[in-house]
Amino acid sequence: MDAISQTTETDPARMTASAASALIASRQLSCEELARACLARIARRDGKVRAWLWVDPDHVIRRARELDKLPSKGPLHGIPFGVKDVIDTADYPTTQNSPIYDGARIGRDAACVGIVRGQGALILGKTDTVEFASGGRKALTRNPFNGAHTPGGSSSGSGAAVADFHVPFAFGTQTGGSLIRPASFNGIYALKPSWGLVSREGVRMSSMTLDTVGWYARCVDDLILAASAYRIEADNTPVNVKGLRVGLCVSPVWHQIEPGGEIALQAAAKRLTEAGAIVENLDLPTPFSGLHDAHTAIVNSEGGASFLPEYVNAHALLAPDLRAKVENVLQITRERLLESYTLADSCRPVLDAMFGPSLDVILTPSSAGEAPLGLHTTGDAVFNRMWTLLHAPNVNIPVCRGPANLPVGVTLVGKRLADARLLAIAKAVAPVIDSDPDAGARELWA
Repeated sequence: MDAISQTTETDPARMTASAASALIASRQLSCEELARACLARIARRDGKVRAWLWVDPDHVIRRARELDKLPSKGPLHGIPFGVKDVIDTADYPTTQNSPIYDGARIGRDAACVGIVRGQGALILGKTDTVEFASGGRKALTRNPFNGAHTPGGSSSGSGAAVADFHVPFAFGTQTGGSLIRPASFNGIYALKPSWGLVSREGVRMSSMTLDTVGWYARCVDDLILAASAYRIEADNTPVNVKGLRVGLCVSPVWHQIEPGGEIALQAAAKRLTEAGAIVENLDLPTPFSGLHDAHTAIVNSEGGASFLPEYVNAHALLAPDLRAKVENVLQITRERLLESYTLADSCRPVLDAMFGPSLDVILTPSSAGEAPLGLHTTGDAVFNRMWTLLHAPNVNIPVCRGPANLPVGVTLVGKRLADARLLAIAKAVAPVIDSDPDAGARELWA
């Protein structure tokens, strides 16, 4: 779904950020008009989708009017963002969906928020999340395509808000698969940048080694637009799908694939092959098969350190599964943790070395399949954890609908810190892979 086609939309809330940005820059659309369109969509739909924890319409309109008085600060000027409620904002509470911090106001922006706000972005509100983006309470958010299904998590509200046209951008975070999996379940685009590329200052973390800030959008151009705010400059080297070397990686956990995930991966590979790409099976070295267990050890051990303050000061309010991390219920030994760190450290340069003349990008599942039924689950991050631990950049691209008529996507994986190149490749292949680029133009679950 390119930015040009979206300029034909009459409802500003349905425009891509790129299209809205161009109209704001040419004064064909005001910041207030865009904000009001998004707020109207939220008012009409969020009683069902329940993506938001905090939105103050009066405050949003005042900020939009102020932005209309100011000279443009760049392409993000006036573009609304949703912010996952584990990320601090100066003008809204940061509750982390926890009773421990109900109504807590931090009074300052997290670095990732401050950067886009400083470039004219409009912070619309806070989106629902799994508690602490880790465990405990689930978000109340429902999948916009079918309200009986999860939107995924932990970035539940952010993914659903972008998919349902409440906002063109939303921040999420990923420790296992909390950005990419909801993107797959909601039929939208997402970038999980290389680890460390976006500051985590002001973001509640559960794992120092894994947590990564990223964002959702409805096209690759918009992912690139937001990336530019973080000095991830666009890679303008031409990408020709014909001859592109694509490594088809089923990953060591393929035995957990579901019909929807297999259909999506096979369809993406077939479409790329028909477009002239060279798609070949990519077998990872044997040590990579241990990364899933290494992720488990690291996330639980570091989670124990992260949630120790709440364990000590608000024990009764801390969810049992988060207490279990502090109590080391899995009995992760010092030796196992060190082995896990060492394995990840050794596999990362091996992954980097795979890219070159014989490999441009890796194609792999974004999720086991379609969004599961029920709000008691956010799905399994089994197909995401390895790539998160490897610190590699990931982009989700929607592919098709599965047997339950729910979206399923695939992940493009790039070399560490080569995010701009990965986005350039994603822009080239998205029109080939995404068979239903205008799916969002239809009314979703009513």
